[in-house]
Amino acid sequence: MDSIRYYSSTSSGNVFLASAYLMDIASALPTAIVTLREGVEAALVVGIVLACLNKAEQPHLNSWAYGGVIAGVVGSILIGSFLGLGLQQLQFIMPNVEGLLKPILGILFGSIAIIMLSWMLLWMTQQARSLKTEINQTVTQALANETAGLSIFSLVCIAVLREGFETVLFLFTQAQQTLTSSLLGIAIGLLGATLIGFGLFRWGIRINLKLFFQVMGVLLLLIIAGLVVSLCRNIDIVFATLSQLTTLSLDLCLGFGQSCVLGPLVWDMSQSLPDKQFPGVALKVLLGYRDRIYLIQLMAYVLFWLIIGNRYFRTLNQPTIKNTQSKPVSPST
Repeated sequence: MDSIRYYSSTSSGNVFLASAYLMDIASALPTAIVTLREGVEAALVVGIVLACLNKAEQPHLNSWAYGGVIAGVVGSILIGSFLGLGLQQLQFIMPNVEGLLKPILGILFGSIAIIMLSWMLLWMTQQARSLKTEINQTVTQALANETAGLSIFSLVCIAVLREGFETVLFLFTQAQQTLTSSLLGIAIGLLGATLIGFGLFRWGIRINLKLFFQVMGVLLLLIIAGLVVSLCRNIDIVFATLSQLTTLSLDLCLGFGQSCVLGPLVWDMSQSLPDKQFPGVALKVLLGYRDRIYLIQLMAYVLFWLIIGNRYFRTLNQPTIKNTQSKPVSPST
């Protein structure tokens, strides 16, 4: 009997550990996808700049490009650290409103992340056709000046810092992530972006970047749509919390029972497929799935796809405009 109990407890412990491990991996996937996409975009800029310098026989300026990469990464880390410390101090100063502060910050960071990620996705999709040509022209103009090294440094640093800031901003929207899953997602994304960058510009491996960015774009749209659902939930929590404050004596809820301002419940899978357990948590972080969906959340989700999703797919179908005035630099150069 003792051996049976030991075996049962050991099996239960193994199942629990396996479930926790799967949840960590699942929660790390959105961060890995965002980091991978942003990292590949930065790697393309760096690779094209290095290819331009090599073609112009100016390899001594490569150190300025590498310095820009380091400065952009360090700047992103500093921005993340500054925001993290600022939030900790804010929670320490106002501990009594922590229940209200957390959803308000979720609304703030969620709104900024949705706007920035959506805008950058659409902008990058439109600019991808002329990216190499524009960087080529910028590098050519920089080489004609005495401050060529500083110009190269600034170009690379801004590109890396921009992509890093978007990744940091997205991390602050992932309240359910642990430190382990966040670091795991960043590590996976950076490793993948580094391998793709070396594969393109150092090893000469041919990769269908158009298909890659199309797939990553759809995954990113799904992740952003999930942020829209979370944003609606945080708004509901804020209204519900404000209604419960006795000092305000103000009822902001619309009387829908489980939600305050989100309307009636239209989807309930909390018993069969909860979003806090695997595989529901994987569907939550990747597809925006929730075990409970309210009417306003569903409307916001559909509206996002009708506006941003439709705009993205229309951008993919736009014909390629050939620029005959200047020749882009091939990544394999």
